[in-house]
Amino acid sequence: MRKEKIIINEKEYEIYLRFESREGSRVSIGKNGIYIRVPVGRPREEQCKEILRLKRWAMEKIKEKPPEFKHQGSRIYNDGDKLNVANEEFILRLSSSEKQSSSAKIRGDTFYINVSSILPDTLQQKHISVLLSRLVAKKKKGYIEQKIHHLNEKHFNFKFQKVFLKYNTSNWGSCSHSDNVNISTRLLFAPDEVIDYVCIHELAHLKERNHSPEFWKLVEGALPDYREKEKWLKENSDQCWF
Repeated sequence: MRKEKIIINEKEYEIYLRFESREGSRVSIGKNGIYIRVPVGRPREEQCKEILRLKRWAMEKIKEKPPEFKHQGSRIYNDGDKLNVANEEFILRLSSSEKQSSSAKIRGDTFYINVSSILPDTLQQKHISVLLSRLVAKKKKGYIEQKIHHLNEKHFNFKFQKVFLKYNTSNWGSCSHSDNVNISTRLLFAPDEVIDYVCIHELAHLKERNHSPEFWKLVEGALPDYREKEKWLKENSDQCWF
């Protein structure tokens, strides 16, 4: 994929160019930008003319009705990208095929994702994000479990059941009525001390189920500067997405 930028009505828009094994060209306007897909085997001059034609079409559509592009809460991934989560770097290898479903696997420090080219561009990106979050959860679940057990033994010694690491988008973590501790994979983009704070926050809920003064005393007793960690999450939440 190749990225470009274009100015329309004094606003900047992202253009994502894909060169694929396909018969015809295609353009779509999604929540993240403009997607253009052209056949890979055509002469370069013909490709350039087709790209220009599709750009003009997209520009006219946006001038008629400017879309509300969604920058927060999603990313655009390219083959070969490096992903840094929880003090570890992974390499992303992306491919596509005309299958009904997408798939993913891990080999060492490399994530392999094959996305269905049949899907619309916006759904392709969603598939990549979801599959990537699942790979990260599989790879880093032991890291989070070890951290929660360590913090619990150090500060609380509360009893809990299981630890779950999943792609929650509405919160950083939660504590269930069954005493399970849930942590969002989004949190793994945060610094280690911020991850500690959310783990401590959810452990404290094992005893105090609401945000009462007693709850915050538990949190502050374990982490006196917890407000700084909360501030980081509020100011940098847009960086913590797949």
